[in-house]
Amino acid sequence: MLETAKIVAFIMSADSVRSRGFYVDVLGLRFVSDDNFALVVESNGNLVRIGKAKEVNPARHTVLGWEVQDIETTLTDLQARGVKFQHYGFKDQDERGIWNTPDGSKVAWFLDPDGNVLSISQHG
Repeated sequence: MLETAKIVAFIMSADSVRSRGFYVDVLGLRFVSDDNFALVVESNGNLVRIGKAKEVNPARHTVLGWEVQDIETTLTDLQARGVKFQHYGFKDQDERGIWNTPDGSKVAWFLDPDGNVLSISQHG
């Protein structure tokens, strides 16, 4: 039943103006709307509702990620836009922050302005 439905992602922010600058101007997501409850952006046909909160207590795990075709190129582009990638000390995580997983996938993590953990990954 839901296997053909589009996913809507939810994330929280204490500063929607700052979040709009990050998600739209830095990450390149398309602005959809902004109201009293949420800033909404779109990524490849999927909506991301960035809820407005007085404060955010971000999870310590990844809450939103993108599967990319070429993680090296994507990481380089995001770094040029000011994104800083996290280093977690994993074995097989390189100096740029890309972790080579046991199954051959690659993952790199970064934070949004509220400290939410986001990722890019390349599989296969």
